[in-house]
Amino acid sequence: MQQPVQTLSQRQSYNPGVFTRFLWWLSTAEEEIIIDCAVDRNRYAITGITVLGTWLFATLVWTYFFSTVVSSLPTAILLGIFMGGIILSIDRALIKGITKTNKRKLLPLVFRGLLALTIGTFMAQPALLYLFDKEIHVQISLDNEQRKRDKQLQQDSLFAKSKTELLAQKTQLQQQLNDKYAEVSTARDAFIAETDGTGGSHKIGLKEIAQTKQLAYQKLDDDYKQMAAQLQPKIDETDKSLAGIDNQKQTEQAAFGTLLNDGFLTRSEALHHLIQNKSYAAFRYYLLIVILVLIELMPVIAKTLLPNGTYDEKIRLREEMEKTVAQSNIKKEEALKEGAFKIVALESKRQF
Repeated sequence: MQQPVQTLSQRQSYNPGVFTRFLWWLSTAEEEIIIDCAVDRNRYAITGITVLGTWLFATLVWTYFFSTVVSSLPTAILLGIFMGGIILSIDRALIKGITKTNKRKLLPLVFRGLLALTIGTFMAQPALLYLFDKEIHVQISLDNEQRKRDKQLQQDSLFAKSKTELLAQKTQLQQQLNDKYAEVSTARDAFIAETDGTGGSHKIGLKEIAQTKQLAYQKLDDDYKQMAAQLQPKIDETDKSLAGIDNQKQTEQAAFGTLLNDGFLTRSEALHHLIQNKSYAAFRYYLLIVILVLIELMPVIAKTLLPNGTYDEKIRLREEMEKTVAQSNIKKEEALKEGAFKIVALESKRQF
């Protein structure tokens, strides 16, 4: 609604509301000066609304960010309000520095733009994590499974040398037993074949040859049992060591599983993977980045684009007047000090 034109006497009686005063404070306007500037009242209220929007956005974003870091929601809210206040202070400092004289200067505008862009880009990250929350948790589950596989490969690589040595030792011991058992088995078969007439001399019964083969078989069997008594404990110890390695790997894998979480960095990594793997997600991600960064840039953009009015002119004249008064006061003070010094000097001469 268009504000009606007021006479000068009516302007003196203008009484802004509490919210309007608050918007002026957000836009860094001096109330006692802007209250007489009918057009600039609305301009600075608009700038104040942009600062208010950025402030609320920063508070919500930081609150969500801290909710992924701390377990207490009240703590996250307090930290979010604190960081939102810091962003508010930065924004007020940025727009306060944009004046009529430096609007045309490129370097200050570039610096303010880069600062606002940096803050906006960082604040956009938690906001995007919130918007893509469901998709990110799906990606987190996939990433965590990949982390488990990578951890398993690392463990296999770490214990590969020890496990290979133990397996080689077990194979060597087992091969000795197997070779010995093969000799016993051959002797046993030769003895049986000799006794039943199917082999050897083909004479049935325990003849001299059969008895000789029986003795040879029994001796080999005794040697096998003795060897088994010596080697089997070593094989069992090797199996125990291999089982210990497997148990250690399982314990470390279980401990690693408890460390997997959905914290801020984990979500950020999942969002990065989601963007890499899904082209449609990448388009929306960059579009949202631009929109959210513009939210942080709104106060600087509004203050830069809005034209200068009577308020800026009054601020300039007030500053010049205050400088003139300050200089005049300094000169008067110097003159007074100089006069007082001359009086003291004259008094000193009279005494002598």
